[in-house]
Amino acid sequence: MKCLQPLLAGLLAAVALPATAQNPDRFFNPNDLMTIGSYYYPEQWPRAYWERDLKKMGEVGFEFTHFGEFAWSFIEPEEGKFDFSWLDEAVALAAKNNIKVIMCTSTPTPPAWLAHKHPEILMVNAEGRTMQHGSRQQISWSSPVYREYVRKMVNAIGEHYGKDARIWGWQLDNEPSHYGRYDYSPAAQVSFRKWLQHKYVSIDSLNAAWGTAFWSIRYNNFEQILIPNDKELIAQPAPAAVLDFKRFSAEEANDFLGMQYQILRKYISPNQWITTNLMPEHVDVDATKINSLDFLTYTKYLVAGFDTGTGKQGFRLGSASSIGFSNDLFRSINGMSGVMELQPGQVNWGRFNPQPLPGAVRMWIWHAFAGGNKFVCNYRFKQPLTGGEQYHYGIISTDGVTVSTSGQEYIKVINEIKSLRAHYRPKETAPDSYQKRQAALLYNPDNRWEMDNQPQTDQWNSLNHIKRYYTALKQLGAPVDVITEEKDFAKYPVLVAPAYQLLDEKLVQRWQEYVTNGGHLILSSRTGQKNRNGNLWEMPWAGPILSLIGGKISFYDQLPTTVTGTIQSNNRTYTWNNWADVLVANAGTTVLATYSNQYYAGQAAVITRKTGKGSVTYIGPDTDDGALEKAVLQKIYNQAGITTTDLPEGVMIDWRDGFWVAVNYSDKPYTLQIPAGKQLLIGSKTVPVAGVAVWQE
Repeated sequence: MKCLQPLLAGLLAAVALPATAQNPDRFFNPNDLMTIGSYYYPEQWPRAYWERDLKKMGEVGFEFTHFGEFAWSFIEPEEGKFDFSWLDEAVALAAKNNIKVIMCTSTPTPPAWLAHKHPEILMVNAEGRTMQHGSRQQISWSSPVYREYVRKMVNAIGEHYGKDARIWGWQLDNEPSHYGRYDYSPAAQVSFRKWLQHKYVSIDSLNAAWGTAFWSIRYNNFEQILIPNDKELIAQPAPAAVLDFKRFSAEEANDFLGMQYQILRKYISPNQWITTNLMPEHVDVDATKINSLDFLTYTKYLVAGFDTGTGKQGFRLGSASSIGFSNDLFRSINGMSGVMELQPGQVNWGRFNPQPLPGAVRMWIWHAFAGGNKFVCNYRFKQPLTGGEQYHYGIISTDGVTVSTSGQEYIKVINEIKSLRAHYRPKETAPDSYQKRQAALLYNPDNRWEMDNQPQTDQWNSLNHIKRYYTALKQLGAPVDVITEEKDFAKYPVLVAPAYQLLDEKLVQRWQEYVTNGGHLILSSRTGQKNRNGNLWEMPWAGPILSLIGGKISFYDQLPTTVTGTIQSNNRTYTWNNWADVLVANAGTTVLATYSNQYYAGQAAVITRKTGKGSVTYIGPDTDDGALEKAVLQKIYNQAGITTTDLPEGVMIDWRDGFWVAVNYSDKPYTLQIPAGKQLLIGSKTVPVAGVAVWQE
């Protein structure tokens, strides 16, 4: 159900897409384990510097570099006149220094001549302002004019470099997301109407799905529909309309990338891969639906004033779940992933921009390794002297030759990874106890879009709620796949679906089959409240899941920030504040926790029931620190006869390619319980704050 621009091109783009699960060995030598690279911008530096810079990059050990994502005005300085001579020189210098190249399409930065000639390609923000040339990502993916210029540019670069063995892989665009903004341009408006007409066929079907009888919103035809925009309305727009607009916007990004993929695949070698880099926090693009690329990569910045982490120095480390969740989401989409952009040190754009704690950068790279990524690339090799990111660290400092403090950490990891390759044992399999703890976390951006649009409290944060369960699983030592509904649930002993608000009877039936056959399902606050259109069910609250959970949801509650709710379970008190489903257990369903203050004290907060060979558990509250959620998950694992660990907050341990990797984001050293005779390859048994340990069994 894509909005196709134009229709024929979109249909062709849907043909011969890559399989959802690729064989990593097609693109990456498993013996390399993970390679590390750095962005370089030859167009931003005098030609006289290029040889010195790329020689330095090779000397310190980087194995690949990254060219071209912001270079359209250099590739096509005038309309129809392409110049690759400068880029050819840069590619040759990289190869001379044994550096592979990721080549990019320059679509986030169209040249001034294009915006001047065709201002209709520019996106319009929610306030009605047309974005202007002078930055990046200011264009509308829906503009047919813009797409035509993109086709010409991508054809030119693909034809020029498609069979070049020095090109390792390709990146489309850069962080395609409009950085959390949405497009309200005339082109987007036209495309949205076409998308709706394709989805609903009749205006009556749309009116029914959107509930337009409310406030007399109903439409007579699709031409009357405007993009829902609360900046233009007295009150909030129809929630179902907002949900559809966010789905449409995500599909526009997917279609835009798919168009470029199909062009490049005509020219490039089969062993050259095509990807893009996304930011997990920016949900305006749905990574789980981008099925037109070979695999996906992500961008990650942990220390920019947004993430307080754990303990007094947490703001210098970030949270362990930040890289961990990204690893397990992007890898699970089609079997492999990379980190295309990882923080190189202090940055310039945060709420405040502290120095990372010494060792933090190294720890982040090792955490990316632990999650199975095939490569890590940092932005950028040289700190810029001009432009909007002058205060953004590079591997090389402002003098152009001195390695920065965080650059030294990158170089240390490069050498550590290279030494680790000698210990790689290709036939090694994960220990049985580790595999038995395997869990899946069910994820659908539709739920985030819907709940973030109607949070019901300013304390609700959908992603934080999801990560609370992710963190609890990792503290129990579970390997986690963050999966979508299209995946097979049966391979996972434990399946967690946090705040899974939108569902249908088919999904509930699959959950029932999963637990009947021995799986252990955990659901949490807000699950099952609405259908796929974002409308409440005409039945008791969350009606479709009530038989499954063996109880009912009487109501939900929320508290002011100054009031703390309490919960009792196993003689321990837990606290909550932002959301609590108050439950009633049916006969045969066990109550694991009860609310202990407010007027409903004594009523159920957590219930569980055995069904078939498995179990279903419903956790009603969203607690302040995730301690209750962790305790309940621990109990489920114990009842299933699966042994777990008990890691402190901020410590994560993963297994990858025969290596155990521990990283410590906490505020205290952590001593590993490594059996005698195990080979510690990197670090020590006591892992310091911001430290790493790697060992083999």
